[in-house]
Amino acid sequence: MSDVISFAISDWNLACPSEAQERATRALEAGKVLLFPQLRFPIENGEAQLLSPIAAGRAKNVSLDPASGRVRGSDADPAELKLLQNMMTRWATLSKKLVCQLLPHYAMALQQARTSYRPVEVAGRPTSWRKDDTRLHVDSFPSSPVHGRRILRVFTNLHPQGVTRKWRLGEPFEALAQHFVPSIPGPLPGSSFVLNALGVTKSRRSAYDHFMLQLHDRMKADADYQAKAVRESFEFPSGVTWMVYTDQVSHAAMGGRYALEQTFLLPVEAMRDPARSPLRVLEKLRGHALA
Repeated sequence: MSDVISFAISDWNLACPSEAQERATRALEAGKVLLFPQLRFPIENGEAQLLSPIAAGRAKNVSLDPASGRVRGSDADPAELKLLQNMMTRWATLSKKLVCQLLPHYAMALQQARTSYRPVEVAGRPTSWRKDDTRLHVDSFPSSPVHGRRILRVFTNLHPQGVTRKWRLGEPFEALAQHFVPSIPGPLPGSSFVLNALGVTKSRRSAYDHFMLQLHDRMKADADYQAKAVRESFEFPSGVTWMVYTDQVSHAAMGGRYALEQTFLLPVEAMRDPARSPLRVLEKLRGHALA
C-alpha cells in the first residue's frame, strides 16, 4: 500500500543508517505512515494483566504525563497502577529513542507530550460525533493550542490475541484543506483571549489552531464526506509499531484495543521541508500568517 512505508528496524537501541533516516524523513513529511513490522514493545513480568479494559468510567484512554509521571484515566488498584506507570514510562522512553535515532535532525527541537494507553475497543464505543475516531479526521487539540507545531505520533499494537488495529487513511491534506477551509470563517476578534481567560484553553488559541479545529470538526460532521471521501484501509498486526503526522494524515481508527501511543510536538522550522506542513498549506490558502 503506497501510503504505508515499511522499515526493517527490529531493535529500539540501534542507530539507524543514514539511508533509512533520509527515506523516513521524506516519507513522513510527504504524509506517509512509517511501519516497523519487526519492532515489538517488550511486555515485562506482570504487565500481561494490564491487557484488559482498565480505563475508568467512560474514559477511552489512560494517559501519562512524562514530566510528572502522573497516570490518569484508570481505575486500576495501586499495584496495577504502578505496573501501568512503569510500562507507559518505558514506552515513552523507547518511542522517543526511535524518533531521535530515525529522525536525528528533529531531536533538538522535539517536545515530548502526552503518553497514552488505549485499552478500550474502538468499534462500537458510544461517543459523540466530535469524539468519534471512526470518522476520518486530522488531529487538533481543543484545549492545548499548538501554534503551528506538528503533531507526530508513534503507536504500537499490544493485543495479546493477535487482533489487528484497523485504520482508514483518507485523501492528502492539501485536497481536504481545499475542500473545507475556504468556507471556514476566521476566529472572532478577541475570542482567543476570552477562551484562555475562561480556562477553556491552556494558552491563547492561534488562527492556525482555530482553522485546524474547525477542519477536524467539519470533516467529522459531514456525513456525505465521510461516506464518499477517498480512503484506503490498513490493518496493523499485533506487535507492530508505526509513526505518522496525525495533523497531516487523514485517518480513522475502525477497530482494535490495547494500543500504546506517544505524542510529540515539533516546530515547523525543524522540518526538512516546512512547505509540506499543515501550517504552510493553510497559510497559502488563507493568504496570510496564521501563527
